[in-house]
Amino acid sequence: MDPKIKKLQERIALAHLGGGEKRIAKQHAKKKLTARERIDYLLDEGSFEEMGILVTHRTTDFGMEKEVYFGDGVVTGYGTIEGRLVYVYAQDFTVFGGALSETHAEKICKVMDLAMKVGAPVIGLNDSGGARIQEGVRSLGGYADIFYRNVQSSGVVPQISAIMGPCAGGAVYSPAMTDFTIMVEETSYMFVTGPNVVKTVTNEEVTAEELGGASTHAVKSGVAHRTAANDIACMEDIKKLLSYLPQSNREKPARLPYELHDEVREELTDVIPDNPNKPYDMHNVINGIIDKDSFYEIHEDYAENIIVGFARLAGRSIGIIANQPMYLAGVLGVNSSVKAARFVRFCDSFNIPMLVLEDVPGFLPGTDQEWNGIIVHGSKLLYAFCEATVPRVTVITRKAYGGAYDVMNSKHIGADFNFAWPTAEIAVMGAKGASEIIFRKEIASAEDPAKKLAEKEAEYAEKFADPYSAARRGFIDEVILPKNTRRKLIKAFSMLENKEVAAPKRKHGNIPL
Repeated sequence: MDPKIKKLQERIALAHLGGGEKRIAKQHAKKKLTARERIDYLLDEGSFEEMGILVTHRTTDFGMEKEVYFGDGVVTGYGTIEGRLVYVYAQDFTVFGGALSETHAEKICKVMDLAMKVGAPVIGLNDSGGARIQEGVRSLGGYADIFYRNVQSSGVVPQISAIMGPCAGGAVYSPAMTDFTIMVEETSYMFVTGPNVVKTVTNEEVTAEELGGASTHAVKSGVAHRTAANDIACMEDIKKLLSYLPQSNREKPARLPYELHDEVREELTDVIPDNPNKPYDMHNVINGIIDKDSFYEIHEDYAENIIVGFARLAGRSIGIIANQPMYLAGVLGVNSSVKAARFVRFCDSFNIPMLVLEDVPGFLPGTDQEWNGIIVHGSKLLYAFCEATVPRVTVITRKAYGGAYDVMNSKHIGADFNFAWPTAEIAVMGAKGASEIIFRKEIASAEDPAKKLAEKEAEYAEKFADPYSAARRGFIDEVILPKNTRRKLIKAFSMLENKEVAAPKRKHGNIPL
């Protein structure tokens, strides 16, 4: 064999070994795949083209010149998923614990730059102990280079982060700036400062899992959009998520073939309880409207009073934002407002039409909400809807009270089509609260105040607790039978397909962060 060819093959073989067989075995013992195994599973067979396989670090301090690995702890390149081009990087925990070095960062930046130029998603498979401390500020500079590209890519190409191992310190900020973060249960965690530092500074005893595990971030902080049971489930999740998204902001999501039928869904007729104060599961409404088994929920376990996720309607990819009466009566709170606002802005960035299903009695009252900024956080959702230019359709199923009516994609803030079911109640507030204010004196002077309140409550409800007052003013385009909702929505989104909005000239708005 030609010595030059042999030399190349030897180096490629060493690169494929990463940190060596012993470290690969340790990775497998933790029920984790290696960086290359993850890429092989994620991408279409034979499609991966690696870049920078022979890159090595440049550090000579602390004896680092004696530890050199080809690839330098990250596998980068491009390939396809279901035939669609994607760029990917996978950190290799077998090499310096996946720690980021100057050259490691340069490899990541290179694929991010190409993704921007070409217009294709970037997927990061994160498994790293953080900055490589032997390199000092050079590794910190590498992180900052990645952060800068995260921001430049935002709203241009989809960015997806999978957390498949430790992610600490500066390493957490890049995933936080990407569009979606999926964490693997029991083998991954994210935190700015670890348990040891927390104990030193605050005297709190906490494990890594409690502080920043997948469950913590999926339920409490909202940092994780979804969790997966293992590496394989995580990558299947990424594939499914990508199926709803376009390649870039220059395209629309691909439509699946669909043959129209009568599209009447009788099961929606009895979804709303006769008692207006009785909860029901908005998932039943969603499933009664969308293509079968097409709902992909985001932030399922966080801020459960609002539901967000992707679905298909007659093969078309749509984003759904829906109040959930089963949880806190579907009110808008601090966390639910931020959750929904983030999702609305993503859909608008990537040309995904939005469907809003509304049953909201208002904003969540209380000192906790006020002191934690419900005013500014609620306005984030309002801002996001006002800013959005994609097709936007609202269906009011029951309550639409007060300022929350305005915020939830009302006609007044630019919604294209607003439907209501006959069960809709559109008013400043509920009949009981309104009656207690409007008829306070009359009720107080009555022989039987309770009876008089009930009479006035019924009078107010008769006048305002329906969709017809709003329909007379054109705020509701049509009051429809629940069973016809799917058919109406298919037609509405089809009609809006070529919608264009000329935005005012400006650098960018100042969203109330």
